[in-house]
Amino acid sequence: MRAKTFICETELLLKSANRFMLSSMTQTTLRNITPPTTPDGDDNATPFRMAPHNIEAEQALLGAILVNNEAHDRVSSFLEVEHFFEPLHGRIYQVATRLIQNNKPATPITLKTFFDHEEPIDENLTVPQYLGRLAASATTIINAREYGQTIYDLAQRRMLIIIGEEMVNTAYESSVEEPPSLQIEEAEQKLYKLAETGKYGQGFESFASALRGCIEMADAAYRRGGGLSGISTGLKDLDRQMGGLQGSDLIVLAGRPSMGKTALATNIAFNIAKAHIQSQGAEVQEGACVGFYSLEMSSEQLATRIVSEQAQVPSEKIRRGMITDDDFRELVRVSQELQEIPFFIDPTGGISIAQLAARARRLKRQHNLGVIIVDYLQLLTGSGNSQANRVQEITEITTGLKALAKELSVPIIALSQLSRQVEQRDDKRPQLSDLRESGSIEQDADVVLFVYREEYYVARSEPREGTPEHLAWQDEMDRTMGIAEVIVAKQRHGPVGTVKLQFTGEFTRFSDYIDNDHLPVRME
Repeated sequence: MRAKTFICETELLLKSANRFMLSSMTQTTLRNITPPTTPDGDDNATPFRMAPHNIEAEQALLGAILVNNEAHDRVSSFLEVEHFFEPLHGRIYQVATRLIQNNKPATPITLKTFFDHEEPIDENLTVPQYLGRLAASATTIINAREYGQTIYDLAQRRMLIIIGEEMVNTAYESSVEEPPSLQIEEAEQKLYKLAETGKYGQGFESFASALRGCIEMADAAYRRGGGLSGISTGLKDLDRQMGGLQGSDLIVLAGRPSMGKTALATNIAFNIAKAHIQSQGAEVQEGACVGFYSLEMSSEQLATRIVSEQAQVPSEKIRRGMITDDDFRELVRVSQELQEIPFFIDPTGGISIAQLAARARRLKRQHNLGVIIVDYLQLLTGSGNSQANRVQEITEITTGLKALAKELSVPIIALSQLSRQVEQRDDKRPQLSDLRESGSIEQDADVVLFVYREEYYVARSEPREGTPEHLAWQDEMDRTMGIAEVIVAKQRHGPVGTVKLQFTGEFTRFSDYIDNDHLPVRME
């Protein structure tokens, strides 16, 4: 008899559900996503379909929470107010959550105050009475998490319906000038956000689980034999200083114009992609798939740099067509070898941080993206809020890049310009204070690298020939020729310092530094 009474109350509640409005998922939204009822006499019309829901699961969970507040702890990490189909249930969950968070008991008696003035569900059932019956019908909290997961999954389905309807409406109503690719990116972004937000298991993680991750990282470094826990840059001294590129790290690579930021980033990207294809089938996988966002240069210009470096044909000669037959054959040979490397270039200029994230997520799904490079940070745009100034926009961009690195568990190398105040100092070596436009770049970055070539400045200070100053200048040129420095100015999990590299300007190549004083002596 009691069960029959409860079922009747449930039916009454469903009939009067539209009296109670709640949060973001309103009855209007739900009504919009359900097809219209079949008109009389029209056999071909679309039948009525209710949005996915489970009122009984919502009642069972709320009853368990009102009887034992520990049930709330089992679902609070992923279940939100808007996940409830019935607005009244969402209101009850919201009030109960607020009380529990304030270390107060959430019972039908303590909740009664908040619902005394609510309109009755029907002439025989007030909301406070309904609270008491929810608690009275509760049995155990053992299944509380399962009830919560059922409610969450059904809410996800309802959101999928909403996103699908928005896609249909947008496709119908879009103007001719609006490219469909933009709608596809927006839909992908919404779907990925829906898939990633509120995953089960997020929140506290046991120390034992964290220890397993630590041991796995140490094991990977040991098996590589090179002492690297991260992805190798292909530059031994830089790897030794950083331990490789660590997953979820935001690495800012900064420098003044003509220092070689893009060249260094391109060299590192190519080394990683090439190592990945070469280690296919090996016990220890090296390298990774690379996604390169080239906001400044075209994909052809970027490819020219890489081919020039590998074929050792000056890029200037390639651009001007001043190459020999042998040079051309070498370019063709190298191009054929490089066709299979997992190196993907997005040359779209002026994209937003949201578009970048959506495309990175797609590449992660399709090709298991391992490293992201952005050239360069200041060419990205924020959310498009016209009220935000440039400092706030840069803050939004760096915060978004760091969040994306953690979300995809990949290192992101973001190139950055430096302010002109570097040029006003006698010592032109960059400092953290030189990072342009926002302190958030330094704050959000896990690693900050500066590229510095003294040769660039010495070459532009040449005195008149035949003077004693010119002889001293020539000595300086000999000392600095072909030498670059990568200054590790910040590193959360390692030491700071300076790494010397060899730089070959005509091929835009960075390589490991070789000290001329320690070259092997050739025996006659």
